[in-house]
Amino acid sequence: MQAPSLGGVQVPRGNGKTVVRLRHGSSLNDFADKIDANPASLVTVLFHLGEMATATQSLDEDTFGTLAAELGYTIEMVSAEEEDRELLGAFDIDLDAELEAEGDEDLTARPPVVTVMGHVDHGKTKLLDAIRQTDVVAGEAGGITQHIGAYQVHTVHEGADRAVTFIDTPGHEAFTAMRARGAQVTDIAILVVAADDGVMPQTIEALNHAQAAGVPIVVAVNKVDKEGANPAKIRQQLTEYNLVAEEYGGDTMFVDVSAKQNQGIDQLLEAVLLTADAALDLRANADKAARGVAIEANLDKGRGAVATVLVQSGTLEVGDAVVAGTAYGRVRAMFDEHGEPVTVAGPSRPVQVLGLTSVPRAGDTFIVAPDDRTARQIGEKREAAERAALLAKRRKRISLEDFTQALQQGKVETLNLVLKGDVSGAVEALEDALLKIDVGDEVDLRVIHRGVGAITQNDVNLATVDSAIIIGFNVKYAERVEELADREGVDVRFYSVIYQAIDDVEAALKGMLKPEYEETQLGTAEVREVFRSSKFGNIAGSIVRSGLIRRNSKARITRGGKVIGDNLSIESLKRFKDDATEVREGFECGIGLGSFNDVETGDIIETWEMREKPRA
Repeated sequence: MQAPSLGGVQVPRGNGKTVVRLRHGSSLNDFADKIDANPASLVTVLFHLGEMATATQSLDEDTFGTLAAELGYTIEMVSAEEEDRELLGAFDIDLDAELEAEGDEDLTARPPVVTVMGHVDHGKTKLLDAIRQTDVVAGEAGGITQHIGAYQVHTVHEGADRAVTFIDTPGHEAFTAMRARGAQVTDIAILVVAADDGVMPQTIEALNHAQAAGVPIVVAVNKVDKEGANPAKIRQQLTEYNLVAEEYGGDTMFVDVSAKQNQGIDQLLEAVLLTADAALDLRANADKAARGVAIEANLDKGRGAVATVLVQSGTLEVGDAVVAGTAYGRVRAMFDEHGEPVTVAGPSRPVQVLGLTSVPRAGDTFIVAPDDRTARQIGEKREAAERAALLAKRRKRISLEDFTQALQQGKVETLNLVLKGDVSGAVEALEDALLKIDVGDEVDLRVIHRGVGAITQNDVNLATVDSAIIIGFNVKYAERVEELADREGVDVRFYSVIYQAIDDVEAALKGMLKPEYEETQLGTAEVREVFRSSKFGNIAGSIVRSGLIRRNSKARITRGGKVIGDNLSIESLKRFKDDATEVREGFECGIGLGSFNDVETGDIIETWEMREKPRA
């Protein structure tokens, strides 16, 4: 029914129980479609409620909630998963129905997927090296894994050749999201703890991720060959976190290893396979279109977008049309961890895929679509929905009163950043870490663009318009971009270790804060005699008791502990008949305080100045 609303605008009203389902990032146009109203009238209603927005602008949940409550509706925001399910349903792709239709006869055994987790510098990558007999650590910045890698190895277990897929996750604190994602795509977690170092913050965090994901844990006690190694202490420490070793009557397998000496590697692989066989039913249907997850992705100069994907079910073949998040394309080629080309990839197989139009985000699910056209439509629809949701999140809600107030106070200082990295996981981790920096309400940090690959002309143009700083993580300039950045005066910083970038941005934010000043005492002087001067007023003949007395500094006078004159200025300062700039402790001087003449013998003159206070 039509009923007059605020300002006499005609808007169809609900009965207070009418539910309107909206996607994240919807606009007033979308809301108007759902309730069969004129978008212009909703703009007017929102204006009367103290919110300014256009009909096509993406709005956040709170704004819709305010508007819906006024018009008698209840808003229900569709979650990202539901949204995606509805989108795929429109293309006749139903992942849930697929799983339900699979019977025991369709399922075949698949290799376990193992994530190697633990604290930074406890030897995760060294351990993987020992398993794969390669050398990755040498090429890492500061010995820290800056992104995820995936590899498959073969071992003989109980007389049979068994494959195991390994995923290496970073240990650095900034990579929380990547460790969480590592735990979610895995069957078993290997928790690496250094025998000479013990349980550390990221050890506990990795352990929590694995337990939250319900993943069985095998503990690799590394560096047992080092002096001061105490494997028994590690077993004892981990009992506090519900990991009780088998030798203590628990059900967690602990294996003592030395990645450097190649010691205990076979026992570790055996422990992983025993845990997999005992605790998990590792089977998947290989005879269908592939489904899986993008573990990592980057932009290669010669090959374009390269995504490392883990096939979770089905078989991925060269020539398949795929969608991974918002990226889509046809699989042009696939490579294994040794760079060898492969034509098919079954369940639990990590492969590098070439042929996507853009770089997917780490953690995006990928599916095989019926054809190229469907893949493109799904990718483009997801991208449009994501852009709208991002705009809604970015939009700062501001009422008319707040707007006036903001104008009066002077706007908040904002540091705009453009982030570019070599792989999408690193960009995501860097953005997460930077947005957690908090130096107060006076300054704000905004990431206006993030991407994978070299720093391009578009990045510099964007930074010029928005006065942004460009941060390059393990990337360099594209061709002829450096001259443009120099010409436009854009600040571009390059990093290969994540915490250096965090420290620099934090320092920049602190530098944008308005300086805080504090009073610093310079010195005190005791008045011994008062000289009357018709020209200069009363002159206080004084002796400097502490510090120094400086001409033109601020002063106050105390008498018997009480302040009798404040915020004065030392207008003249003499030693005998000569003018002085400053007089130090133990010397006598004549002090003139301008028009302030209430000076008596025995008064104390304190001098002080305002100094900038360093930010903590």
